[in-house]
Amino acid sequence: MLKKMLKNYDYTLIAAVFALCAIGLVMVYSSSMIVAVTIYEQESMFFFKKHLVWVILGSFIFIGFTLLPYKAYQKLIIPLTFLMLASLVLVRIIGEEVNGAISWFEVGPVSIQPAEYAKIGVIMYLASVFSKKQHYISDFKTGVVPPLTVLALVCFLILLQPDLGSMMIIAMTAAVIIFCSGMLWRHLLVMIGSMGALGLIVYNFLLSPEQLSRFTAAYDPFSDSGGTGYQLINGYLALGTGGLFGKGLGQSIQKYGFIPEPHTDFIITIIAEELGFAGVFVIILLLFFIVFKGIYTGLHCKDAFGSLLSIGIAGMIGIQTIVNLGAASGLLPITGVTLPFISYGGSSLILLMISTGILVNVSMFVRYRKQQTPPADEAEVETNKRTKLRVVSQQRATH
Repeated sequence: MLKKMLKNYDYTLIAAVFALCAIGLVMVYSSSMIVAVTIYEQESMFFFKKHLVWVILGSFIFIGFTLLPYKAYQKLIIPLTFLMLASLVLVRIIGEEVNGAISWFEVGPVSIQPAEYAKIGVIMYLASVFSKKQHYISDFKTGVVPPLTVLALVCFLILLQPDLGSMMIIAMTAAVIIFCSGMLWRHLLVMIGSMGALGLIVYNFLLSPEQLSRFTAAYDPFSDSGGTGYQLINGYLALGTGGLFGKGLGQSIQKYGFIPEPHTDFIITIIAEELGFAGVFVIILLLFFIVFKGIYTGLHCKDAFGSLLSIGIAGMIGIQTIVNLGAASGLLPITGVTLPFISYGGSSLILLMISTGILVNVSMFVRYRKQQTPPADEAEVETNKRTKLRVVSQQRATH
C-alpha cells in the first residue's frame, strides 16, 4: 500500500516548491549581501546562511507533513485552535517588539511569529467546522455565526500587534473558504457587507498615523519622496531598469542601501532588476502552478474537509503573492507581506512548507482514491458532485 501511495505523490507540485526555495536562496544572498556588510556589520553570506538553515529545516518539515494523513488534523482541531488563540494572546504579553509591532517570540536565537502560523490554523479550523456543518450550514445562527466569531477574534488579536498585512491575508483567505463552503448567498452578502463596514472602521479609527501613511505612499509616493514614498520610488527604479532579462545576477544598484531590507518583502524588485521580466515571470508561473494544483485538488477531493483545506491553502498562497506584488508595484499599501518561498524569513517559510506539505498529502490521497475507484463508480461520483452543486445553487437562489 505504501508503495502505491508513493507512486501517487504529485512530484510536479513538489518540484515547484523546491524550485521556488532554490530561487529564494540565490536571491536572498544576492539582495542581502550589501546590507549584511554595511548595515549589520556581518559577512556577506550572513542572511544566506540563516535562510539556508530554514530551508533545510523546512524541507524536513515538508516531508513530514506530506506523509501525515491530512484527516488527523481534524481530530486535533480543538487543541490546535486553542494553541493558536493562546499564542496570539501571549505574544502581546511576553512578545518582542520588532519594527513597531509586538508580534514575535524570541526563543534563544530563534524568532517565532504566531500570526504566520495563525494562517494555517484558521484554514484548518474553518475547513473542519464548515465540513461538519454541511447539513445545517443554511442556519445562520448555528452554522455561520460561531466560526465567524472565532475568525473575528483572531483578526482582532493580530490587529492589536499591529500586523495589518497578516490580518488582511487571514481575512481574505477565510473569505475564500467561506465562499466555497456552500453558505447561502444572502448570508454571504451579509458577511461581505459586515467585512466592508469593519474595514472602514479599521481604516478610520484603528490604524495608526504610520499605517495610514502607507496608503499615501502607495498611491502618491512622490508627495513624500524622501520619507514614506522613498522605498516605493526606488522599487520603481529597480522594476523599470531590469528590462526583459535584467542587468545580471548580482548586478543590482538599488540593493546598495536604496531599498531598505531588500531581501524581505521588496525582494521582487531586486529580482526584476537583476533577472528582468523573464525572472519575475518564472517565479509568478511557479506560484500560479502551486495555486492551480491546490484548487484542482480541492475540486476533486471527495472529502469536504480535504477540499476546503486545499482551496484554503491555495487561496492563502495566491492572496499573499498578490498582496506582495501589489505592494511592490504601488497598487496596494506596503504591509510587509513576504513573497512566498522567495523572501527571507523563517516563520513565513516554515508556514509555507507546512501548508504545501499538507496540500501534497491531500493531493496524494485524491490521486490514490481515484485509482481505487472503478470507472463506473467514478462516473457516478462525478454525477453526484454535479447534483450537489445544482442543489447548492438552487438553495442559494431560493434563499
